[in-house]
Amino acid sequence: MTLEYVDAGEAIDHGTLSAVPRNAPDVGFRVGYDRLLDARSESHNWLTYYGAYDGQRYSLLDQINTETVKGMGPAWIFQAGTAGMIAGASTYAFEATPLVVDGVMYVSGWDGWVWALDAKTGDQMWRYKHAVPYDVSLCCGNVNRGVAVAKGKVFCVMPNAHLLALDAVTGERVWDKTIGDVRAGESGTMAPLVVKDMVITGSSGGEFGVRGHMDAFDLESGQHRWRCYMVPKPGEPGSETWPADGEAWARGGANPWITATFDQDTNLLYVGTGNPAPDFDGAVREGDNLYTDSIVAVDVDQGTIQWHYQCTPHDVWDYDSTMENILFDQGGRKMLGHFDKNGYFFVLDRTNGELVSVTPYVDRIDWGTITRDGKVTPRKYPDAEGEPVHFYPGPAGAKEWTHAAYNPDTELFYVPVQDVGATATRRRREFREGIPYWGAGVQVDADDMTGSISAFDSEGNEKWRWRNTLPMCSSVLTTAGNLVFAGTPSGEFVALDARNGEKLWQFQCGSGHHGSPMTYSVDGRQYVAVPVGWGGWIEGFLPGMLGAGHGSALIAFALPEEPGTR
Repeated sequence: MTLEYVDAGEAIDHGTLSAVPRNAPDVGFRVGYDRLLDARSESHNWLTYYGAYDGQRYSLLDQINTETVKGMGPAWIFQAGTAGMIAGASTYAFEATPLVVDGVMYVSGWDGWVWALDAKTGDQMWRYKHAVPYDVSLCCGNVNRGVAVAKGKVFCVMPNAHLLALDAVTGERVWDKTIGDVRAGESGTMAPLVVKDMVITGSSGGEFGVRGHMDAFDLESGQHRWRCYMVPKPGEPGSETWPADGEAWARGGANPWITATFDQDTNLLYVGTGNPAPDFDGAVREGDNLYTDSIVAVDVDQGTIQWHYQCTPHDVWDYDSTMENILFDQGGRKMLGHFDKNGYFFVLDRTNGELVSVTPYVDRIDWGTITRDGKVTPRKYPDAEGEPVHFYPGPAGAKEWTHAAYNPDTELFYVPVQDVGATATRRRREFREGIPYWGAGVQVDADDMTGSISAFDSEGNEKWRWRNTLPMCSSVLTTAGNLVFAGTPSGEFVALDARNGEKLWQFQCGSGHHGSPMTYSVDGRQYVAVPVGWGGWIEGFLPGMLGAGHGSALIAFALPEEPGTR
């Protein structure tokens, strides 16, 4: 008989789980800022959310490559399963990126679950369950995108806006901090980021009319260091882009609900912000509505905004800009690449936010146009009350939160594309705390859709495209083995040649993909791990698959073992 630690230090008797060990090796104590700065050189590990601070989702591992990938198969499967009622009205999904530290895998799930696994076998070492209130307000699914590990602790954000520090050896809770007002509709879905001696988080809940913010906490004590609001209050820079009277700014959204990237040289966090609130009714928030739908550079020590670039001013299409900001250098210049929901690929100078180039990356865009100098001209939007307007891309965007990748060997970006439209009908709603504040009824197209993994250079030139009959709704991974890995909504996990897009391998995983693959090695054997579990905000990006099975497995693939290696 074993005891499992849950939210408030209570214990649950699991009887038959006596074979589950309670401790993991103490590898997490040796992870600190110096190692995280040089994370990519530890190619056997995946130490932080994107694999490295730059957000490239690129690994130096090449044991699995274009020649050997055809022999890859499942090495182990961890079945997370589900237990009891799931909090929130929306569906759950397995969206996390696992981390690996010297043979130990740490991964989060929906509804407050965190696990430590043996990265070689998939055996569970410990698990933690946070008690999430069943009636917590969640916009877009009961999901969590990952953890951070440093100084012997595993950090995880919970759906009811709590940041937890767990003991990396035992899974017991060390401290618990509230990061948002759950009564107002704030929640937590992002993977935290450890920078220096701080844990960086961001809030979710823009669809409930909250004021988005980032926060930093001391990783040892949990003491709050700073908060950076993404909507300026009256008198602050950017406040002139909101109505001068009323409180539109106080419920303006702009939640930074996806993990930031970081550059040690500039000392800046590169943050994507979400939609303004209400999502579709712009008449109650006239102006550009800074810093919604923006790329924002934040000083990591002070929590102050240093520069911004707004991708969609006065958004009335739900075009969050929360997606990853990929850092790369070219021609001696520090750059940043960002594939936005609005269908455009932005490249900026990351030292000052200057626009370098902007080009479309999806075929169908009719909401508006953005010229090469960055001028935005809206064309179609839900304006008149009760009159439906159809536009491309739909509110899930040409790419939702799921991540693109960059391979410095090929100098190409690989982006999962969703080519699907939607119809929005404006419906004026008065603001009520904790109640969805959308401002429209929305119906996403259930047919006439397509998707791809598309490869672009830094100037926005498309180099190849691997076409799929359904939108691509999961993150991609690229490696020094000249491979790109991606999962499809129908369950296939595929490996493509990073140079030309040729499909080299696939495996049917039994459920659709809406998470993020990663890679690591143990004892010289490379693994590619992918969470499998369809769900989340399906009505927003692929409503025709609302009835598809969730799934809740983490699958690790590898090449066959050499004889006598066990």
